[in-house]
Amino acid sequence: MPLTDSAARNAKPRDDGKPAKLADSLGLILLVMPNGSKYWRLKYRFLGKETRRTRRPVCSA
Repeated sequence: MPLTDSAARNAKPRDDGKPAKLADSLGLILLVMPNGSKYWRLKYRFLGKETRRTRRPVCSA
């Protein structure tokens, strides 16, 4: 299931203090930190090893 623009914009942090994760089926993850900041993370495999790349925080303009 794809991660939609409206789902990413309306994502809220969890109440228990842990980062909220919204993911699509291809390895793209949006982390919503307890302070409200949002980070994109891409999870993929290279040469049989799982790797994650994180992008800078998302601007809320």
